[in-house]
Formats: sequence, C-alpha cells, structure tokens
Amino acid sequence: MNDNQLVMIASAPVLVRDAGALFLDTKFVEGMRLHQALWHGPVACILWKGQDAIPFGAEYRAADLGFDLTLLEPGQAIEALHLARAAVVAASADIIAALEVAPLCRAAGARLVYTIEYTLATRLRIAALDRSRGPLRKARSMLWNLGHERRRRAAFRAADGLQFNGYPARDAYSGLTRDGLLFLDGRMRRGMMARDDQMQARADRLAAGAPLRIVHSGRLVAMKGAQDLLPVAAALRGSGMAFTLDIFGTGELHAEISKGIVLAGMHDQVRLHPAVDFETGLVPFLTSEADVFLSCHRQADPSCSYLESLSCGVPVVGYDNAMWRALCAASGAGWVVPMGRIAAMAAQIAALARDPASVTAAAARALAFGRLHDVESEFALRMAHLAKRAGPSGR
Repeated sequence: MNDNQLVMIASAPVLVRDAGALFLDTKFVEGMRLHQALWHGPVACILWKGQDAIPFGAEYRAADLGFDLTLLEPGQAIEALHLARAAVVAASADIIAALEVAPLCRAAGARLVYTIEYTLATRLRIAALDRSRGPLRKARSMLWNLGHERRRRAAFRAADGLQFNGYPARDAYSGLTRDGLLFLDGRMRRGMMARDDQMQARADRLAAGAPLRIVHSGRLVAMKGAQDLLPVAAALRGSGMAFTLDIFGTGELHAEISKGIVLAGMHDQVRLHPAVDFETGLVPFLTSEADVFLSCHRQADPSCSYLESLSCGVPVVGYDNAMWRALCAASGAGWVVPMGRIAAMAAQIAALARDPASVTAAAARALAFGRLHDVESEFALRMAHLAKRAGPSGR
C-alpha cells in the first residue's frame, strides 16, 4: 500500500562527493522543495549519478534535503522497489529509462504522469546544430531520436496524464492524452519581479532618449544561437545606433565571442560577463539595467529566459521559433524576427530605439504576463493536476 507518496523521476545532475555529500543544482533542489511544500504526503526523487560540472550547484547532505533521494548508477534501470510506495509517479519523458515505467506503476497501484519539454522537431534541430559532430554522427543521432520518439508516444498513451512544458510540447503531444496540462517553467518568485519604481525609471530613461540597453543570458552554444549575438551587434553599430549589449553565460562559444569582441573593437558597447547567480546577480541587472532581451534561439525549447525576462519587465526580441512565436502572441511582450536573419534582427532593434514608447508599453505587458506565471503559481497548478490523479483527497 502507498502512503500518498509522490515520486519524481528527474534528469537533474548530481555529483557524489567524499563522506556521501551530494553536489546538486540549486534550481533542482528549490523546485523539489516546492513540490514537497505543495504535496499532501511524502516526496521522493530518482536521479542518475554522473556529471562533469554543475555551474550553479551547492553541497547538500541527504538528510537535509527534506525529500527522499534515490541515486542510480548510469544506465541502471528503474525497478519495482523504487516505486513500491508511490501513489503518483511524475516522470520526465526526456529520460529514456523513464519511458518503461508504466508496468511498474500499474503493479504498484500508482498513477503515472509524464512531463515533456522537447518535441521531436526540437531534438532533430539540436542534433543538426551540434558543432561537435560530423554529418554521419548527426545522421545517427537523428535516427536514434526518431526511434525513441515511437517509444515516447507509446509511453504517453499508456500514462494517466501529461504535463507540457511550453506551447510546442502541448501542440505536439496533446492528442495523446485526455488529461494534459500546459505550464511555463521559470524561477521567478513574486517578490523577485520588477517593482513599479524600476519600471518607471526605465520608462523615464528611454523617454529621455538614452541608448537602448540590450541584454542576453543563457548558455553560449550554437543551439541557443549565441553565434549570432556579435553579428547583430556589428549590424547595429554599422547603422550608427547607440546601444549597449551585455551578455551573461558560459558555454562552448564563450572564448569565440570574447575574442570576437576584441577583434571587432566593440568592447565599449558589448560586455561579456561570466555566469552569475540568478537571484542575486542576473535578476537585479535585468530589472535595473536592461531595456530589451535579445534572443537568437534557433530551436523551440521552452527556455526559462523568456518568462524570466518578461517577469523582470524586459520585453524580448527573438527569432521565429515555435516557442517564442506562441509566447509572444500570448503575452504581447515582444517582437518576432525571421529565423537567422541578422539584418532583420538589427533592423527591428533599431526601430525600437526610434520608438521608446513601444518598448515601455511592451515592458508593461511583459511584467503583467510574468505576474500570472510566477513559480509559486505554476508549481501549485502542477501539484493540483498530480493530486487529482491520486484521488479527491490526495490519495
């Protein structure tokens, strides 16, 4: 018999250190603690060991986490004993091993709900943009993804419900379930969002004709379009527009971007920052020192950067991928530019510099939308959806 336990099957990285100490991603731990606070019963999580580095991590003792944590070896399968007490299993469908747990859930009398983030189209685009692979390895990766997509869809049909992280996942998979939930993932709590005085200060500055302050944050990799940041900046400089561009993040293109800033002599306008703490570093910068967020994302993953920027009162100008196109339409808080069109991106930003009132209006819509999707509300929505699977009383 279960005791209304919620078991999460997640893909978060974990490093096991000396004396059993665990090095975990802080966003993951904060999310798990929100699950625990909102679930009427014990919460457990299954992770797989192994990760070279965790940029924003901290050391924890298992006893201090507040939830049970089971660590499996790389490649180890989930077994019946791992789910024996579960009432509801919430599994990431981005984990291949999690696609086989439906029979185990049925045996344990547990309901199974999958969370899905990446669509097949996104996975194939990521493979195509992988600079570390040649054409043959890219083709093999695409075939591998096509094969596992059949398993994923079969798993969805066997599940009791689906939770869609972002609009593309909902559009791709909602037909495979009678009980789906759309949510928008982010890290912005209500108290972190832009204040009215910060919004007014930004509006006053823009109205006075100050240079447009552009910001980008995220992994500096090809799949995120980081290779387009400097070309956009170069096009803006060529137009004679006054601006600054602040780039936050690390990744395979960091050194290339750093070198490019020096070679192009753009250090007076483009500043490359190391990755900073989200709450104490990035959010204060976005709420006080940014006017527009530049997104060159080449694929349709539900990047947290979109919602987090909107919640800071910073509208987004981004490429026409399926996620940003839908989010822009829902929020009215930005502008969509044809994919990969550097000149079009620069032209759109230049147009905003000439029309500061449009930036201020979009900023107000951005914050209003962000306030509807703070992390507390999104987690409560997801927990209510999972609790419904366990029964009217949470069982």
